[in-house]
Amino acid sequence: MSRSETFLIVGGGIGGLTAAAALAQQGFKVTLLEAAPEFGEIGAGLTITPNAMKGLDFIGACERVAAAGVEPGKQRFTHWQDGRTLVSIDRSDQRAKYGAPYVTIHRADIHEVLLAVARESGVDLRANSPVVASEGTTAILADGTRISADVLIGADGVKSVIRQRFEAEPPYFTGHVAWRCLIPVTPAVQDLSDWPGIIIGPGGMIARYNVRGSTILNLVFFRRQDGWTDDGWTIPADPDEMRSAYAGWCDDAQRLIEAACQQKMYKWAINARRPLSTWVLDGNVSLLGDAAHGMTPFLGQGATSSIEDAIVLARAMAASTSAAEGLSRYEKARHERATFIQLESNTNAERMQGQDTDLFGIEGMKDEESLGLFTYDPRTVEV
Repeated sequence: MSRSETFLIVGGGIGGLTAAAALAQQGFKVTLLEAAPEFGEIGAGLTITPNAMKGLDFIGACERVAAAGVEPGKQRFTHWQDGRTLVSIDRSDQRAKYGAPYVTIHRADIHEVLLAVARESGVDLRANSPVVASEGTTAILADGTRISADVLIGADGVKSVIRQRFEAEPPYFTGHVAWRCLIPVTPAVQDLSDWPGIIIGPGGMIARYNVRGSTILNLVFFRRQDGWTDDGWTIPADPDEMRSAYAGWCDDAQRLIEAACQQKMYKWAINARRPLSTWVLDGNVSLLGDAAHGMTPFLGQGATSSIEDAIVLARAMAASTSAAEGLSRYEKARHERATFIQLESNTNAERMQGQDTDLFGIEGMKDEESLGLFTYDPRTVEV
């Protein structure tokens, strides 16, 4: 399509920044609106698997992200009662096997890389621009300012304002809550840092992985729990509540819990979205990332799917003669895969938090790697 077409992206998270950089590198004029007073990322760690790292390579960010993160050599799943290993995974071969690394990284660190790439690519980045509504391809800010382009993309998360144009239904509570924190790698937890992984048990799990040169351990404590639906990133947690939630769990779990209770810790409800039948409206409005397919974190593919979306969107637009054609190609290339991952992520929670932990992995692993997700390449998939 004509490179004179302009794009307006709402949301300056991982998906929005990746899409903005990718589109700008394809020659399009891109404006990105971020609600926060300044660009930056809160939260803690995340995993970027090889499928998404290949997408980051498309915009020249792969090795920059890898350098800012950690490439784990191994991981393991262990039993909640006695800490014994149920399944171990070799991650040392990810580059050779998939053509890209497997990386664990602090959200702020990958955000910093993507923000720099977007700036270098010529994106018009506008912070302090909260979008409260949209009409056609015009975004309306809280102060009444109207900003227009030829194509409007909603990358504004699970509570997306742009998605309201597609359906009125709000995000739904998945029945899971999580406590998240970062702890320093001290001698008391060094062995758990050396072998990152997940402790699994009935109705709960504790995930740990390294960030920032393996000096910091990212912890996420998942539990099935009713009565809590707040999903903000900065809601302080009650340490005693978390201790109670994992009473009776193994020594490894208790060491992580006690280390977590000495740090700032936050609790949030895990909300998600149900699949949409279409991501395209009027041939010039679309969605990506959590706005399109907000999912549970139990396959670790939320951020990676948004990166995949972003790269495929840019390639589809560059290969098309009109915005409508480009968005149609994008949706056709992405909708089925993203919906599959949404549904499988929920199913994976059942596998890892089932009532009989001893059965986990006996019939073979069913995770993001065994499902074949890592072989996907957003640089080359047909658009």
